Amino acid sequence: MADLFGGDTSESSPLWFDPSSFLSPSFDPDAYLSSLRSFVPLDSLSRELRHHLASLKSELLDLVNRDYADFVSLTTRLVDVDSAVARMRAPVAELRDKVEGFRSAVAAALESLEDGLRQRAEAAAAREVLELLLDTFHVVSKVEKLIKELPSTPADLARTDVSHLEKINGASLQHLENGTDLRETQSILLERIASEMNRLKFYISHAKDLPFIENMEKRIQNVTLLLDGSLGHCFVDGLEHQDANAIYNCLRAYAAIDNTSAAEEIFRETIVAPLIQKVIPHDQSLAPNGASSDELEMDYQQIAQCIEKDCKFLLEISSSANSGLHVFDFLANSILKEVLYAIQKGKPGAFSPGRPKEFLKNYKSSLAFLACLEGYCPSRSAVSKFRSETIYIDFMRQWNVGVYFSLRFQEIAGSLDSTLMVPSITPVDSNQLKQQKLTLKQSVVLLEGLKSCWSEDILVISFSDKFLRLSLQLLSRYSTWLSSGLAARKEHNASSDTVLNSEWAIAAHIEDFIYVIHDLGYLVDELTGDYLEDILRHLESCSADVLVLVKQSILQAKKSLADCLPAVVDTMIEGIVKKSVEDLRQLKGITATYRMTNKLPVRHSPYVSGILRPLKAFLEGDRIVLLTKETVNELLLGTTERITNRYYEIAADVVNVARKTENSLMRIRQGAQRRVGASSDASDNNISDTEKICMQLFLDIQEYGRNLAALGVNAAEIPAYCSFWQFVAPEDKQAKIIF
Repeated sequence: MADLFGGDTSESSPLWFDPSSFLSPSFDPDAYLSSLRSFVPLDSLSRELRHHLASLKSELLDLVNRDYADFVSLTTRLVDVDSAVARMRAPVAELRDKVEGFRSAVAAALESLEDGLRQRAEAAAAREVLELLLDTFHVVSKVEKLIKELPSTPADLARTDVSHLEKINGASLQHLENGTDLRETQSILLERIASEMNRLKFYISHAKDLPFIENMEKRIQNVTLLLDGSLGHCFVDGLEHQDANAIYNCLRAYAAIDNTSAAEEIFRETIVAPLIQKVIPHDQSLAPNGASSDELEMDYQQIAQCIEKDCKFLLEISSSANSGLHVFDFLANSILKEVLYAIQKGKPGAFSPGRPKEFLKNYKSSLAFLACLEGYCPSRSAVSKFRSETIYIDFMRQWNVGVYFSLRFQEIAGSLDSTLMVPSITPVDSNQLKQQKLTLKQSVVLLEGLKSCWSEDILVISFSDKFLRLSLQLLSRYSTWLSSGLAARKEHNASSDTVLNSEWAIAAHIEDFIYVIHDLGYLVDELTGDYLEDILRHLESCSADVLVLVKQSILQAKKSLADCLPAVVDTMIEGIVKKSVEDLRQLKGITATYRMTNKLPVRHSPYVSGILRPLKAFLEGDRIVLLTKETVNELLLGTTERITNRYYEIAADVVNVARKTENSLMRIRQGAQRRVGASSDASDNNISDTEKICMQLFLDIQEYGRNLAALGVNAAEIPAYCSFWQFVAPEDKQAKIIF
């Protein structure tokens, strides 16, 4: 019982049971059970709830027992509660009735007020529409009247009511008193009419669906046509007389009615078209001086002069500061548009990339002409606007530079490819050698192609990335031609890569590779010198990061060429060694010379003089002057070292075979002597065949060392020679190499 009423069970409650969650206002029993049933058995939960209920009952009993006197006295104070409630209910009901009545009165007043406001808004809207229609009618009538009162002759101007003009435009009276002529007066009135028309368009845009406006549509169209015609005539007259004031007023009028295209078209047809057709007539039979060429350079120069003389005045007016005439673009929509039309009609062949040389010249002339037009733009924003015009984009689209590059690619890459397909290397003649400083036609074509990619007569700056890629492709093609040819020669199999035509390397003589080494050295120096500087000069407008990447790509291509040099040198060394080995084969005859004989060697063998003869002939050839001293020294040392290795290998093989044969014969002889009981002491003092061969080889290697010294090579510095010396020299001479 102590546990039931007074015991504290909070300490024994599990961690998952939190009694405080029952006190939450948002407590949901179903959700609580769902959250616990996944990991708490229902029996355990029921047990904990019953335990918690018992603890609550215990607490309730404690509270009742503690405040028992208050509970008992509460019932004694609850006397005549109903009568007290009835007395309080009467004023509350009376107050509720008054509030309901007041609420009804307020609702009725609010409804009446809202209805009045709605009627007032409808009346205001109707009045606004009515005023809009009246304003529209008045503007149309005013425009009709102003157009009819436009003076067309000086007599009309004299009859014009000056006070009326002053009313139309406050500045017009003073202007007329100062002697304003008819043209300027017309332009002033037209500008005023245009402003009224602009106001009329505003009214129509706000009331275009009303029947009244639909009924007035014909009148509006008539006044629009009349204004366009009058404004056009006045603008043409101002252009023909180069009246700056009249032109300025007319342009403001066109800007007011948002009809800039009409002004641009009038200027094109009135001023620009006659000038351009004199330079580039649509019929080439009418060309000045009978010229029918598609070249545009001279035409652009004449057009630029015409623009400077006859069009500059209008361009200056339209670009004047704070004039509000920046909406016009006479450069693009009048001048450039007419130039493009004239070229398409009179010289359509100028856009054809089929003749690359003429195409590039015309393209560069066109870019220069566009730069000349951009010179009339007063700001950078004006230049950007000019370049974004549709006619500018159409003009640039006429120049199909992509096709031009494709033709140049075929021309440059095809020339190199056809040259590399020749089954033999082709040395240039002596005259070309002095001019080109290259010895092979393949190298000359490569360098010409590389320079062509960046020459002024071929390069298009906008396609510089493609020309750079073409340059790298040419270098890669040449490097692959070299490496595949050398590999085919090494394998003695030309069919390994028929596309790259490796037969040239197999058929080439050793002396021909001197040309290859010379040209490789020259090309490597050229790539890192003038050629790279020329590329960077053309791309100087690019960012520093781009220039770094370009330089790295050229240096990487240079490295691919430089990596071919060791293979070419190795090929030459192997070719010379191959010729020398033919004389070394005579060394095997020494065995037959000293076998079964008492003859002793007294001088070197005749074959020794021929071992280095191919190398000496190579070094004394006429072409050796094309190689640097470093390359010659590399060839000399590499060849002599490899020849000495082969010499040592053949000699060691001969001595080893002779020694094995001698040992076999010795065993046979000793066996025979044992069978007959003879003694072998008589033969112990004789010199063996192997010793004779070694003696001869020692004499030969001494002579070989002297021949090496004659070529400037220290034989003692060749490891194979030292090993050879130790192998054949007598014991008393092995310590020091002397010959």
